[in-house]
Amino acid sequence: MRLDRALDAYLRHVTIERGLADHTLAAYRRDLDGYLAWLQARGIDDTAEITAETVAAFAAERASAEPPPAASSLARLQSSVRGWHRFLAREGIASVDPSARLRPPRQPQRLPKALTIDQVERLLSAPSADDPIGIRDRALLELLYATGARVSEAISLDVDDLAHGDLLRLRGKGSKERIVPVGSYARAAIEAYLTRVRPALAARGKSSAKLFLGARGAPLSRQSAWLVIRAAAQSAQITADVSPHTLRHSFATHLLQGGADVRVVQELLGHASVATTQIYTHVSVDALRDVYVTAHPRAR
Repeated sequence: MRLDRALDAYLRHVTIERGLADHTLAAYRRDLDGYLAWLQARGIDDTAEITAETVAAFAAERASAEPPPAASSLARLQSSVRGWHRFLAREGIASVDPSARLRPPRQPQRLPKALTIDQVERLLSAPSADDPIGIRDRALLELLYATGARVSEAISLDVDDLAHGDLLRLRGKGSKERIVPVGSYARAAIEAYLTRVRPALAARGKSSAKLFLGARGAPLSRQSAWLVIRAAAQSAQITADVSPHTLRHSFATHLLQGGADVRVVQELLGHASVATTQIYTHVSVDALRDVYVTAHPRAR
């Protein structure tokens, strides 16, 4: 099969059957467009012409590029290539999977960066309670920390998703839904936003069911949400690097430090595997070790 047709078939598959998020699909296409361009530059126009040696040569060339690519970027690229070839072999488009022997690079384990409880409290109280946009920003920040939602999940929320009282319906990766509780602080902040701010914002733009709206009434974008978090961190004088995922990491870490079961945290975060959640237990163990070394008279 021609390369372009094989790529289109794969992207239709991951879009319809796996329900991947738009930004994940965009990353797949970007990686595979680069791979196909590399193949075509070497005179390969059909999937039947790709061999294990071809795949190995591509991986080696990308690994030795200057400047050296990050291990995470290289691993994602190779994952995209392997996924495409596995699909072609499974569907009978290719007789074999030439990427079967390709092994991803080892990545150093990086522990998630979590804020302290004091830092979180400063961050959440940073937006002005007297300014309409500040009220909206506080509602967004409180919701992110109260539920562990990804930023993409929070900005995708509709007002109707709050119809369960102290529960919230989130749509995660692969369009999977989960129900998470919402604490009293977040509920109060969201209620203040819904009654005092959102009606005026909604009147400025086209009718939208989205919970969080921008200053002109359009749904709040991912980039705007990122700017809200960064502005709050600067206002709270938090020198640590604060990213859109920071409140999610802090949510998980603080729950585990408070005694929550790792499988409960897994469900709240929407992780498919408990192994993904267990990385947060390492953060908690490190915190315990620091306290022990500091407090115990014969620890060192």
